[in-house]
Amino acid sequence: MVAQARTSEPRADLSTGAGLVDGRIVPIAEARLPLTDWGFTRSDVTYDVVHVWKGAFFRLDDHLRRFQASVEGLRMTLPFDAEGLKATLTALVRATGLRDAYVSMICTRGTPAPGLPRHPKNCVNRFYAFALPFVWVMPEDMQARGAHAIVAKTPRIAPESVDPTIKNFHWGDLTRALFEASDAGADTAFLLDGAGNVTEGPGFNVFAVIDGTVVSPIRGALEGITRRSVFELCDELGIPYRIRQLHVSELERAEELFTATTAGGVMPVSRLDGRIYGNDRPGPISARLRQLYWAKHDRGWHATPIRYD
Repeated sequence: MVAQARTSEPRADLSTGAGLVDGRIVPIAEARLPLTDWGFTRSDVTYDVVHVWKGAFFRLDDHLRRFQASVEGLRMTLPFDAEGLKATLTALVRATGLRDAYVSMICTRGTPAPGLPRHPKNCVNRFYAFALPFVWVMPEDMQARGAHAIVAKTPRIAPESVDPTIKNFHWGDLTRALFEASDAGADTAFLLDGAGNVTEGPGFNVFAVIDGTVVSPIRGALEGITRRSVFELCDELGIPYRIRQLHVSELERAEELFTATTAGGVMPVSRLDGRIYGNDRPGPISARLRQLYWAKHDRGWHATPIRYD
């Protein structure tokens, strides 16, 4: 089934962003959801984010597959299939005219159907989406010098409670970690599990370069699409990598640290808890990965072009 998104005002200026609500494309400032939706009241929701760069989605099919898997994992349903979802997001971005965009797709639990018990199985799920001008988790000047991070005292929510491989809005621990970083004069934070293993940061995967090998945590983190891109770049550059447990003690002897996310790509880290890496600048491996990531982007790597006419 293919959804037919329609614009509420054909001549509305959507250049600052637009939302899709009840099948209608509206200016982002007018996008609303019901206050009683369990996505809002219980954070019972899943989502995914894909970006548009120079008029093309990046790894769109990968993001759609992960989103659909997350929806199924939370025992929700979407109102359309993969092709309908692709058409809907394309129509949304086309309506904004944005060539570089941050595009979010969201499925909420909704509310129970009238007359039925207040159980999640009785809810009517709802789909929303929005597109904004491209969002950077870390500004470009911060990436150029390398982010300053801390290891947060706040532990990551255990995967036995909230599965981190299903994108969710359970950001209580990540939000606390960001305030910890701000209080320490840092930019961001890495979170650990109960055993002291690195998991992820607020909106990004974490990587350490140890003895020339790129290492990323195996547990407690989202299986990032950009992380997958990093491993493909490592293969291209002949850089070894491993997905395994990464104990916080190993970060002290790491040669480099970096992060990766849809909203920013490969983002180097130059300080952690005051420890300086790479002469306080991005290390050679993270710099090479970042440069190649954007160079391949500009050449149409994993691109799904959007027709704006």
